Amino acid sequence: MLKELSPNIKSSITRSISQSFEQYMNEIGWSVEQYNIEQFYANWREYITTKALWYDNIPDEIITSSEFHKDLAQRVEEVLVRILNDPPTEEQIAQIEILQEKLNTYYEYGCKAEAVYVQNVLEAKANQLK
Repeated sequence: MLKELSPNIKSSITRSISQSFEQYMNEIGWSVEQYNIEQFYANWREYITTKALWYDNIPDEIITSSEFHKDLAQRVEEVLVRILNDPPTEEQIAQIEILQEKLNTYYEYGCKAEAVYVQNVLEAKANQLK
């Protein structure tokens, strides 16, 4: 059923998954121990029903379809795998290393999105020292 939607709506769905996941992970500090897939889904569900423009553009018969929800769950899994497997850039790694050396810290990060979070945390700490 997801395949039947326009490319714009499919793209919007993918963006909403990415944004919601990264926001959720930032809220929990990218902590594996705190990660809860049900909480992520609850956050994403709230986002799509209150803020996402694409949600209102999908007919009710599709929204209520179990096939659509199965396709959507598969899309969520694909997007999360893609995010978690997207490596940090060389520039991110260099910037984080400089900040960690300056601040005498050691943060681990495994993907590009987590590197953004770590870099933001380190930059905030560095700015507090000024």
